[in-house]
Amino acid sequence: MAGEGDGEDAELFRDSEQEEEEILTPAQLIAKLEEAWLNEKYSPDLLENKSEIVECVMEQLDHMEQNLQRARKGDLKVTIHRMEMERIRYVLSSYLRSRLQKIERFFPHILEKEKSLLEAAPSCLSPQEFTFAKEYSANCEAFLRGLALRHMPPNLQPLDLLKSVPKPNLDSFVFLTVKERQENILVEPETEDQREYTVDLEEGSQHLMKYKTIAPLVASGAVQLI
Repeated sequence: MAGEGDGEDAELFRDSEQEEEEILTPAQLIAKLEEAWLNEKYSPDLLENKSEIVECVMEQLDHMEQNLQRARKGDLKVTIHRMEMERIRYVLSSYLRSRLQKIERFFPHILEKEKSLLEAAPSCLSPQEFTFAKEYSANCEAFLRGLALRHMPPNLQPLDLLKSVPKPNLDSFVFLTVKERQENILVEPETEDQREYTVDLEEGSQHLMKYKTIAPLVASGAVQLI
């Protein structure tokens, strides 16, 4: 639906891992957004930001809006296109809202992770999200100190947000569908009580597994959270 009226247009973005340009049709671009949205929605941890996709989708929405302004009034296609635009806006807003909720919930650990990243490593946060996380952290600390900590004995005033705020639960279970066949995925490491347990994931199959087991596969795009 998103490709009607501008099917020959294409969006360009740079893949941060392969560092090569990939041309996407509008329909493919929306599919990428929906994939990022579902992964972010069902992942217990904050995933790598997809700012290139977000920017391209926003440009595509502007382009679709301009096309609708030139369309004939009363045309049924205009109504259908506007419904599709509202659907895309909902997905985009939900994706960004999911990320902000995780930043607010896990901000000390996210910021600590950002500090430990190597220069060449991809960041989980966009520049805007990083600014938001730092301001949110500073505001939370100032609020807690002003409201309670300053009234406590000196030995109780130090605040360690890394210990006070819970970490993402990477042991939580998630549903996933396999996009690319994977072999010998380690489900449980070998212990004194049990042997090492591995599985093969067949393309198109669906599973319920611990997130930390398949987190690298989510990042690579080999599996899709559902």
